[in-house]
Amino acid sequence: MQDAIASLIGAYDATGKYFDRDALDTLKSYFATGSARLAASSAITANAASIVRKAGSQLFEEVPDLIRPGGNAYTTRRFAACLRDMDYYLRYASYALVAGNNDVLNERVLQGLRETYNSLGVPIGPTVQGIQIMKQAVMSLVGTEADWLASPFDYMSRELSEKNI
Repeated sequence: MQDAIASLIGAYDATGKYFDRDALDTLKSYFATGSARLAASSAITANAASIVRKAGSQLFEEVPDLIRPGGNAYTTRRFAACLRDMDYYLRYASYALVAGNNDVLNERVLQGLRETYNSLGVPIGPTVQGIQIMKQAVMSLVGTEADWLASPFDYMSRELSEKNI
């Protein structure tokens, strides 16, 4: 897993360039939001169970077919698996927040997920909807709608929904 700094250095090193204004601005922005990133991650950690539980309830209220007979969260086992997956997304979003880099999401969450969900018949639409509900919950909890806070959630949603499953 790379953080924003290692990723930036790697990109510039690969092209043999010195840091330019864009690179320095990126670093400056990363460091300027460092304390806020850590505070957001702490808030997520302290409230993870509540965030997942409320997001799951809201998702099942908005898409009740998921918990009806034949739905992907109908049995107790499937319901628990859905909430477990939502917890995974939230945990890895918190890692990406601290790192200031979404690479951890590719490495730990998204690689292979599409194929797994496809083979299990898990619908992507409600998965993305659940991720977005958690994003709103985190933004409300942290008290900001900063781009850096939304970034991991939007990245997962975009990567999942842009694929033909």
